[in-house]
This record gives sequence, C-alpha cells and structure tokens, in this order.
Amino acid sequence: MSIPETLTIPMLMKEQARRFASHEALVDGTRRFTYSQLLEQANNVARGLVAIGVVRGDRVAILMGNRAEWLLTFLAIQQIGAVSVGLNTWSTARELEYTLMHAEVRFLVAADRLRNQDFRSAIAGILAGGGIASLRSLVWVNADLASSVKPDGNSATDTKEITWNELLRRGENIAQAQVDSSAGAVQPDDDAILLYTSGSTAAPKGILLQHGHWVSNSFHIGERMHVTHQDRLWLAVSLFWSFGIVNAAPNLLTHGGCVVLQESFDAGEALALIERERCSIFYGTPNIVQALWEHPKRTQHDISSLRSGATLGTPEQVQRVVDLGVREICNIYGLSETYGNCAVTDAHDPLDARLQSVGRPLPGVTLRICHIESGELQPAGEVGEIRVKGPVVREYLKDPEKTAESFDDNGFFCTGDLGLLDTDGRLYFKGRIKEMVKSGGINIAPAEVEQVLMRHPSVRIAYVIGVPHPTLDEALVAIVISEAGALPQPDELKAFCKKEMAAYKVPQQVHVRTEGLPKNPAGKMLKNALKREYVQA
Repeated sequence: MSIPETLTIPMLMKEQARRFASHEALVDGTRRFTYSQLLEQANNVARGLVAIGVVRGDRVAILMGNRAEWLLTFLAIQQIGAVSVGLNTWSTARELEYTLMHAEVRFLVAADRLRNQDFRSAIAGILAGGGIASLRSLVWVNADLASSVKPDGNSATDTKEITWNELLRRGENIAQAQVDSSAGAVQPDDDAILLYTSGSTAAPKGILLQHGHWVSNSFHIGERMHVTHQDRLWLAVSLFWSFGIVNAAPNLLTHGGCVVLQESFDAGEALALIERERCSIFYGTPNIVQALWEHPKRTQHDISSLRSGATLGTPEQVQRVVDLGVREICNIYGLSETYGNCAVTDAHDPLDARLQSVGRPLPGVTLRICHIESGELQPAGEVGEIRVKGPVVREYLKDPEKTAESFDDNGFFCTGDLGLLDTDGRLYFKGRIKEMVKSGGINIAPAEVEQVLMRHPSVRIAYVIGVPHPTLDEALVAIVISEAGALPQPDELKAFCKKEMAAYKVPQQVHVRTEGLPKNPAGKMLKNALKREYVQA
C-alpha cells in the first residue's frame, strides 16, 4: 500500500473519506461510523469547538476512556489546527491539575467517570480550589449531566461548562467552510499532540509531536504488520497513551482499516468483543496478555480472527501472545519521544526473530548503539545506549535543559535504553541504563538475566535489581514469580543461571514470591519501589 498523499491529520481523514467512504472506520459498542461518517461527525465537533472559542494553536485536553467521543474530539482538534492533550485517566486530581496547568489547557472535553474513577468530582475540586487560569470551557460528554452543568461559568474561575449536545448545537451556527479553511492551513511540521510521560521518578515531561511524523510513522508501522483496509483493530490500550493514539489507532486509519474500541480493559469483555467483531489486529502489553491467557473462559471464545499486531516484553511474553493465536504478532521498540515505535519486526519474519529482537528501524529512522560512558559508536553485537534520529521529539515543553541533554552532538536522541544491533541491522533491547547493575566493577544488564531465569520451566516472570553491597558496589538480586503449582528453590535457579551465562551475571540472591509486587495502574513493574523494598530488608 502507498503512503497517504498528505501528511497532516485533517488531509489524511479527507483522503480516507474519499478512498474508503462506505468502509467501516470506527466501532464503539452499538455505534458504527464509516470513514465518510467519521469525517462528518468530526467536522460537527470541530464547528462546536470553534463556536466556544477554540483557535489554531490552542491546547484542548481530552479526559475519558476509549469511546467514540475521544477520537471524534481528537480529529476535530486537528481540523482546527489546535493541539490535543490526552489526559491520563488513572491520574489523581493533583496530577490532573499539574498537567492542565503545565500544558496551559484552554478547553477540556471530559466524561464524568470511568468505572470507579470520578472525574466530575476531581474537576470540581480543582475548580473550587481556584481552578486553572488558562481554562476557559469544559465540555461534558454525558447527556445525563445536562441538568447539573453551569453554562454561565464557575464563579471562582469563570470556566464555562456545557454538555456535548450543547457543543454540537452551537456548532450549527459555524460555517463548514471556516473549518475547511483551518484544516487546509495545517502543515506537516505543525504540532498535533502533546503527550506526558508517566513521571514515575520525576514530574511528567510534556512531549510535542507533529502531524507529518504521526501520519508517516504510523503508516510504516502498519506496513510492518501487513495491515490492509480489511483489518479490524481491537483497542483497549488507552488512547491517551502514545501506544494508543500515536501507534495503534493511526496504524489502522492510515490503511483504511477499522478501530474497535473497548472503553477500558477487562479480559472477559475483551475476549467477547474480539470474537463478536472478528478483530484481526492485537495491541497489548504483557499484563494484558497475561490476563487474557488466564481468563477462565478464554477457550470458550473464538478469537481465531486475530492475526497480527504489536506487543512488547521478553521472548517468553511475546510467545504467550503467539500462544493466544496471534500468529504474526510483531515485537516493537520505542518511546513516546520517538513517536512510540521506531523499530518493529516484520509480521512475516521467522518466529524466533520476532521473539528475540525488536526488529529493524522503520523507514526514516536511524539507530546507533553508543558506549554508555564515552559515547563512542559500538560495533555490531556490542551493548550500548540506543540513540535515535528521525521522527523524534523536538523539545520537552518548558524544559530547555532536559531538551539539550537528551540529544548528542550528532543530533541523535539519547533514549537511556540499552541495546545492540546485529549484523543484519536488527535491534535487541537489553534494559534501561538506570537499571544497569554494577557488580564487582562490571556492568550487568538486568534484562539479560531476567530472560535467562524465565527460560526455567517453573518461572513465570523474573525481575532483577541491584542492591548496595559492601564489596561489590551492588549485589544482583532476582525476584521470581513462579508458575502456578511450582515452587523452585533459590539454589536451583542459581544453578540454572550458572549453566546459561557467565558466573558474574548469576544473582547473588534469589527470592521466590507470588503476587504483591509494586506496579503502577497500567500494570508496569515499579522497579525503584521493588529495589527500596529489598534495600530496606
């Protein structure tokens, strides 16, 4: 398939509405949109946003689960030439306030809640506390809130509140030609999206991404997965995350495929949705994969329609996706700063290549492996820092120092990740530099040790950390989660490691545990918290 003719989001959607007018583009429960309908509805929302004052360059935040209004709002923002800010739905009120203030959000489109998260109360508390100086209007998507919104504004902040239906009604007074003119003025180099990193160790960093790279990078991802207009994506991965709005959804949209939304992940609901909609493209993290695999009714659902998609993790975790039936799953590597995926395996690569490596760089991407101390270029097969040039972040919002230190003298983005390139140009991820353990004066990549441990039949997952040691600098400590019904002994696991790798890489301590590990809401292991636990012990 050829790359879209235009490299802006508004022109992409116009092009796809012409090429795939009657083809299904979006499914949200019982609501279904063809490409022509998706563009029409996005234009309706765009006219509403214009009516309440949104102009080119404004930052408009979205706070809701994966529902049609999320994607319609996103596309509408792009039609105007404004910038979307996807808010993390796991955020506390304090975290929401920080992001809204830091991004200087002028307009917010939000649902009142998502499962047990009460966004209405969180936003009310922010407004009652003085609010966000930049915030002008708040749009609630829930129709049942019509009687409780305050269209005349919050007395403390003068923030206007309206419903989604009122937004659409106001848009009826705006000529479509006005939106079309704004859409036509958008350039590939214009900012489209403002993402925020997780902020697990510091304040979240704002990452600005542009139209052109959003379109081209996601298209190339789809090519690696051999996506066509006949494919249907199951999307439970949150749209606010780069994995969702920068990789998964645009991957399908650039190929004329269909995005099938799940508002938030639930394994049982996911299995039923994949079966009902005959989804062929899978996007999931290791914790999502594990939940699907362990669901007691998994085998009662026909998910044989799944074919390709993307995941990440150890070879064992990727194999689990294959075991689910996703026979052409692709392994991936990237950060939000690199437009999500910057290296992807090919769906038709041999399975071992997809299990072990994270693929070759995408078109337009150049990778280097540099010595973590000297910065010198490393030869093939040697581990060093992964550095990226091509579609990468231009700057961190309001953080010139962080921006400057994130690029080397040759203009390569310094990822802080460890990896190696083989002679065929395939990238192998080896962990984070900050996670590197220095034991006895030798640097050890925890990911390498973890992969060895997880080859033991009694080990489901392993985490390796370094803890202070009086003579070694750090001692290598492995925390192992055993397979159900298994109870491997520490000495047994040490002996297994000794057969598989150099002696200095064998953990000095091995702890076998069940659950109860520190994780963030996305299910990602918090290694810093785990390390503190064992240092204190």
